[in-house]
Amino acid sequence: MGVEAHSPRGPPGLIASLTVHVVPRARTTAVAGRHGDAIKIRLAAPPVDGAANAELVRFLTERLGLPRGHVTIAAGHTGRRKTVKIEGVETAAALRILENP
Repeated sequence: MGVEAHSPRGPPGLIASLTVHVVPRARTTAVAGRHGDAIKIRLAAPPVDGAANAELVRFLTERLGLPRGHVTIAAGHTGRRKTVKIEGVETAAALRILENP
């Protein structure tokens, strides 16, 4: 009940789209501000065998209080710049939560 009470979920059918710039092999996973029009996230995982992508999804679901299946990488699986789709939350709400810990 604790996570559900603070969940940013909106009505069904909402899908946020975020542009993310990732920096793998960081000391810790955290939001690191902006990188142009993208939100910059440092990842404590190497860019090998999908480890950085898995860490990105884990971090976003934990930070936004959403189930793992609600966050998917829509584009940029092998690059630093990614488009992430998040079900059940508005883009503005997701950015607000990520940028203001």
